[in-house]
Amino acid sequence: MISENSYFNNNVKSLGYTSATGKSTLGVMEPGEYEFSTSLHETMTVIEGEMTVKLPDVSEWVTYKAGEAYQIEANKSFLVKVNTQTAYLCQYQ
Repeated sequence: MISENSYFNNNVKSLGYTSATGKSTLGVMEPGEYEFSTSLHETMTVIEGEMTVKLPDVSEWVTYKAGEAYQIEANKSFLVKVNTQTAYLCQYQ
């Protein structure tokens, strides 16, 4: 079954699904700054555009471009900035 998710006044939207490798969401972010929280370990892959991210316990912002990925442990919060519409794949473990 496909689920629809919308966050931050509809500025972040995603479709959730389950495949042979587990649960994932495929989404798009409008330009803006966002704070996300995790309940599971996540691997976030940028599909198109770019994200500037401040991961937990790290003082520097890092920019990830299309084809690049980063990971966040469960039960953590992280900050994301995007300057253009950005598509992503988030895989949960």
